[in-house]
Amino acid sequence: MTAERRNEPTEQGGDPPCWAHLFEHDAAEPEPVCDDVLAELVRGLADAVLIANTEGRIVFWNAAAERLFGWSADEVVGQSMEVIIPERLRDRHWEGWRRVVATGETKYGTSLLEVPAARRDGRQLSIAFTVSLLTGPDDAVAAVAAVLRDDTARWQQRREQRDEIARLRAELEAATGAAGPT
Repeated sequence: MTAERRNEPTEQGGDPPCWAHLFEHDAAEPEPVCDDVLAELVRGLADAVLIANTEGRIVFWNAAAERLFGWSADEVVGQSMEVIIPERLRDRHWEGWRRVVATGETKYGTSLLEVPAARRDGRQLSIAFTVSLLTGPDDAVAAVAAVLRDDTARWQQRREQRDEIARLRAELEAATGAAGPT
């Protein structure tokens, strides 16, 4: 069996080996990506992926989610998403959750949501994520998928910049005796 038939890289000059032969097909009929490839992609993404059913119970948790939050998939699948939601934000979360599940609409499919989250060790972090609504045959929401990443360093940097701007503004106002724009 040739390397091409085994889906192994072929030497086509250059280093590393070329995988281009995997993508050679009739341009008029694009080759679909099989579900197994997509499933492997989601499992191996560098970003955390979690999927929760309409009740907010986790049904999927990839390896990046394990690294981000400190819980293994075995520990959280079947559990409420509250394991990562800080207690002070839970009422607000569930209010939004119920609205999205009922209406099938969310602005966070195309807009980034930035919120605090909790790790297993109790440490707080800032996460940024988007969501995708998974629907059943009746087009009703069947589950919600989120692709998340740790945004703590960037959030802290923005906070420091806001604090610095406020400090400089206060110094300018004190030096000039006039209030700046608000």
